[in-house]
Amino acid sequence: MRLILACLATMILATGCASDEERVSRKADKLHQAMLTVDTHCDTPMRLSRVGFDLGKRNERGCVDFPRMKEGGLDAEFFAVFIGQGPRTPEACETEHANTLEIFDSIYKSLERYPEMAGLALTPEDAMKLKAEGRVAIFIGVENGYPVGTDLSRVSQYYERGARYITLCHSANNDICDSSTDHNGPEHGGLSAYGEEVVKEMNRLGMLVDVSHISDDSFYDVMRVSGAPVIASHSSCRALCESPRNLDDEMLQALKKNGGVIQICLLSDYLRQPEPNPELDAKMKELREKWKAMGPDLTEAQQEQRWTEYSQLREKYVKLATVADAVNHVQHVVDIIGIDHVGIGSDFDGGGGIEGCTDVSMMKNITKELIRRGFSNDDIKKIWGGNFMRVMSQAQALATSSPSPSRI
Repeated sequence: MRLILACLATMILATGCASDEERVSRKADKLHQAMLTVDTHCDTPMRLSRVGFDLGKRNERGCVDFPRMKEGGLDAEFFAVFIGQGPRTPEACETEHANTLEIFDSIYKSLERYPEMAGLALTPEDAMKLKAEGRVAIFIGVENGYPVGTDLSRVSQYYERGARYITLCHSANNDICDSSTDHNGPEHGGLSAYGEEVVKEMNRLGMLVDVSHISDDSFYDVMRVSGAPVIASHSSCRALCESPRNLDDEMLQALKKNGGVIQICLLSDYLRQPEPNPELDAKMKELREKWKAMGPDLTEAQQEQRWTEYSQLREKYVKLATVADAVNHVQHVVDIIGIDHVGIGSDFDGGGGIEGCTDVSMMKNITKELIRRGFSNDDIKKIWGGNFMRVMSQAQALATSSPSPSRI
C-alpha cells in the first residue's frame, strides 16, 4: 500500500512539474507573439561570403539565419559589420573602408534575395512594421571604428548605408579611443581629441555610440561628451565576472545617469569567471601558432577549417555558461540601476552561445528563465527590446542633422 501511495505521489509531482513547464512555455510563446524582441549584436555577416551559407535556409553551421530567428521568436537582429584591428596607416584604413562597404553589400544581397522573409530596419518603427508583416528585421551596426580612420565623413557614409551604431573600437586601440584589451595598454588615456569629434558626429546623426570593448577611461569620456544615451551592445557585469570587457557597478550607475542601456552578452567568458585551464591554454597557443605560420592570406576553405578547429577545441575543453548565468547578469543590472537599462546582445557567430541557448532558435529559453524568476510581462518586454528601442528613438530624436538613408 505504501509503495502504491509513493508511486501516486511521484506521478502527481511529475504531472505538476510538467504542467508548470507547459505553462511557462505557453506564456513565453504568447509574449514573443506580442512583443518586439531584439538582439543587438551578432557577427553573422562574417559567414555571408562562405560557400554554402544561406541566410534563407536553416544552416547546420553558424548561429543565425532567418528560419531560426522565426523558430526562436526573435523579431530583430543587429548584424555587425566587423573589421578586425590592423595597421593604422592611410593605406590600411582605405583598404578596410572598402572591405566595410563590401560587407554592407553582402547584407543587402541577402535581404534582396529573401524579401518575403526579412527587411532592413533603420528605426524602431521599421522593426514593428516588419513584424506586423511577418518578416524579421535586420538592423546594421559597425563593430570597430578602425575603418573610419581619420576621415570623419565616413561616419555619415556608414549611417547612410544603414548603420545605426558604431562600436568605437575592438580588441586594440585605434585613432578614436583606447580598447579595454590592448596588450600595450592605453594610448590616449580614453577618447582621443579626434574620438570626441567622432562621438559628437554620431550624436548629430542620431547614431548610437556603442561602448562595448572600450577602456574604462574611454567609457567615462564618452559619458562626458555624448549628448545622447549610449549603448553597450554586447557586454556584461564585472561584479559577476571579472573581465575588462564588462561594466562595473560604478559604470552601470553612469550609464543610468546617461539614460543608456547594457545588452547582456551570451558569451561564457563574460558571464562566469573562467576556471584555470592550462591544457586549453596550451592547445589554443598551439593552434594560433599553426595558423599564424600559414600566413595572412588564407583561402576560404582554410578560414572555415580554422574556425572549425577553434570551435571544436572550445567545445571539448570549455564548460559553457548557462541561461541561468545570463539571467543572473540581467538581475544584477536590475538590482543596481533598475529594469529600464538592460537587454540582450548575444554575440552569436562571434563567440556567443551558452548552454540552453547555443543559437538564435533557442532564444525563448531566456524568456522562460525570466518567467520562472518572476519578471513581469512588462519587465520582459523591456528586456527583450523595449529599453533598447527607447534609447534608439531618443538618440534619433536628438539628431540635429540626418542624411537621407538608402533603403532596400
